[in-house]
Amino acid sequence: MANDKETIRFSVSLPGGLLRELDKRIIDRGYASRSELVRDLIREKIVEDRWRGQKEVVVGVLTICYDHHQRDLAQKVLEAQHSRYVNILCSTHVHLDHDNCLETIIIKGRPGEIEKIRLSIGGIRGVRFAELTRASRVDL
Repeated sequence: MANDKETIRFSVSLPGGLLRELDKRIIDRGYASRSELVRDLIREKIVEDRWRGQKEVVVGVLTICYDHHQRDLAQKVLEAQHSRYVNILCSTHVHLDHDNCLETIIIKGRPGEIEKIRLSIGGIRGVRFAELTRASRVDL
């Protein structure tokens, strides 16, 4: 049995069309090899499964854009962050222009709770954009 640090080679059989699509993605995404792309695809699937499982603690980055002039909006965003059973690890606030702000909020918790905070903040009047990037530890 191989240890976690050892690299093992194995072969994969693919139809020609699927292999061409794989090679196209390697070029389009700037990968150095098929192996690099396949490793990333496997890691992405692991993160997806952890979010779907609802039991593991995961991490997400909530990116929001909002109207700076919307009354009490910043306070409502802060209240939403304090009202859930998740850990807000940090947030960053920048001014895009005179009217618009962008904020990123790094959140750690169970997937369902992170999704609730995304919906809560995304539904506040004046929030123009709310997108959650799902992540998780992948030590493999």
